Amino acid sequence: MSKILIKNAIVVNEGVQLETDILLQDDTILKIDKNISDKNAKVIDVNGSYVLPGVIDDQVHFREPGLTHKGNIFTESRAAIAGGITTFMEQPNTNPQTTTIKKLEEKFSVASQTSFANYSFLFGGTNDNLEELKKLDKNACSGVKLFLGSSTGNMLVDDEEVLEKIFKSTEMVISTHCEDETTIRENLAKFKEEYGDNIPMKCHPLIRSAEACYLSSSKAIALAKKTGARLHVFHVSTGIETALFRNDIPLEKKKITAEVCLHHLWFSDEDYDDKGTLIKWNPAVKTATDREQLWNALLDDRIDVVATDHAPHTIEEKDNVYTKAPSGGPLVQHALPGMLEKSLEGIISLEKVVEKMCHNPAILFQIKKRGFIKEGYYADLVVVDMDSPWKVAKKNIFYKCGWSPFEGTTFNSKITHTFVNGHLANENGVFSEHKNARRLTFNR
Repeated sequence: MSKILIKNAIVVNEGVQLETDILLQDDTILKIDKNISDKNAKVIDVNGSYVLPGVIDDQVHFREPGLTHKGNIFTESRAAIAGGITTFMEQPNTNPQTTTIKKLEEKFSVASQTSFANYSFLFGGTNDNLEELKKLDKNACSGVKLFLGSSTGNMLVDDEEVLEKIFKSTEMVISTHCEDETTIRENLAKFKEEYGDNIPMKCHPLIRSAEACYLSSSKAIALAKKTGARLHVFHVSTGIETALFRNDIPLEKKKITAEVCLHHLWFSDEDYDDKGTLIKWNPAVKTATDREQLWNALLDDRIDVVATDHAPHTIEEKDNVYTKAPSGGPLVQHALPGMLEKSLEGIISLEKVVEKMCHNPAILFQIKKRGFIKEGYYADLVVVDMDSPWKVAKKNIFYKCGWSPFEGTTFNSKITHTFVNGHLANENGVFSEHKNARRLTFNR
């Protein structure tokens, strides 16, 4: 039996801040109270630092199998716990793709050996694997992923008859990448005619336009309403899309939910001149007005979750002309510090950060005993010093790709400890060699 006593914490949980101690036993939060003493416990005095539930990131690309020169489950999950992310849900567009139950279980097998963070995976729907999807147990993984815009590995689902059948065939959350492919191809052709392959990066949000996003997301939402499917729209990037989502019912009763990613809350098209392809994502980072409207929707609960869409590429791959530079970037180490910075700026409260990054993903995906600081829950915890400035530099980046779009940025909060299932997995960037991660289980 292993016990850890966290003393003098300010716990942020369920909309309140509470000065308290936390006693962990093995993988569980045993007791939350003031002035706990236990002679058998290892004491960690956090001296008034904030303790948050471990962040649950519902959208990452850790590149394993097949793309491991960019990253793998070992390297990227380690970067995740350095950034306070204790649970991740990895996407199916690897090589080979996660579009069969066999390939899904092979990923779980790898993660069981190499992951520092708790894990689950999304099963990829395609134009031709409906029968395999029907065999998938609703508790087997976090959900189903559909690409309604082109992606790595070409997992585009563009057969409308199949799409409707998928929406009708599963009780699981269907998460979608929504961009209208026809619109994007037409826009790209126009810019290639003018610029060739060397299209200015500032044109990216004009090619992968707000119109392309809205056409696709509105269509997916209409289909979800028609079929009764449980739909979650990934990485909303435009102001116009925010009108598609509701905030007049509690999250537990929503059938249609939305996610926004840190990069769409942080950057705008004004940053392309400086950052170039380093901030090339799909969907594209758009205007400052879009960014403001995304923040408004996040704060008024039309948008439910903040995630990363962590998708590393090598710097050599990124250092290319527009048409050859891949979209995506590494974010798991810096997403929580980025949101905490916005809290320090007065844009969002700490309680709201916890709601959007910890509580809501757990509720939305019906994850068992995670996402909250409660007695009896798994002890996934993050200790944060809110007054400890540090600058992002290559020497402190843990991604396998070795770079970050935040290089040179100073964050004023620092993650000092990360606990995964009661185990101190990271302390000030020093990692335990013991991995204590678990496969997610669900209340479905």
